[in-house]
Amino acid sequence: MGFFDNGNRIGKTQTAVVTIILINVIVYAIQLLFKSYKITEWGSLHYFTSPAFFPHQIITSVFMHSVDFTRGSGFTHILFNMFCLYTFGTMLERVWGAKKFFMFYMICGIGASIIMMLAIPFTAEQFAKSAEAARYGGYSADLVTTYINEYSALGASGAIMGVEAAFVYLFPNVELMIMFIPIPIKAKYIIPAFILFDLFGGFYRIAGDNIGHFAHLGGALIGFLLVLYWNKTNRKTFY
Repeated sequence: MGFFDNGNRIGKTQTAVVTIILINVIVYAIQLLFKSYKITEWGSLHYFTSPAFFPHQIITSVFMHSVDFTRGSGFTHILFNMFCLYTFGTMLERVWGAKKFFMFYMICGIGASIIMMLAIPFTAEQFAKSAEAARYGGYSADLVTTYINEYSALGASGAIMGVEAAFVYLFPNVELMIMFIPIPIKAKYIIPAFILFDLFGGFYRIAGDNIGHFAHLGGALIGFLLVLYWNKTNRKTFY
């Protein structure tokens, strides 16, 4: 995905976007280099009743990405997220400045983590009632409890969906190029389509789907409400 070159080039990348990307890359390198120390498990988000839960995970999970190559995600998880951050975040930072953008990003990320955590019991019920649960003996209260205690989530996607929501609100007619689609499409059509995909994925489980749809939806909702508030009050600073 990228901007269609119709004179709306975003120019030089801003400080906050670069800093966030560097943090994610450094954390990812640490995850890979020190797998035996279970850093990914320590930093990933768990449900608050899980023995593996620690309060810091609400923040650390936002800067971590999958290092489980057996599931086929490989480097694509972090690459796609950082590319989207670069694509949409740069223009927002040019409008808001580094401090305000970084604060916006963190609010969306933390909010997405909280909403994702609150949605874990619902996700567990979905799984326990799905055909996938047959391998574990079918639906049972123990299966739901086990799923809740073992569930973990990580990634910057929730924060980035907040960035995308703000982007489409402020720049709805900017044209974007999507991979495999040969024509530019306006942001006001593409980004709502992403949100609808997550809405469907969140409430209708698809076998093998391990995407944190509720984190995406939570980030998008918080991002939209925050930019709506800022726009209506015309506040230039939030700090």
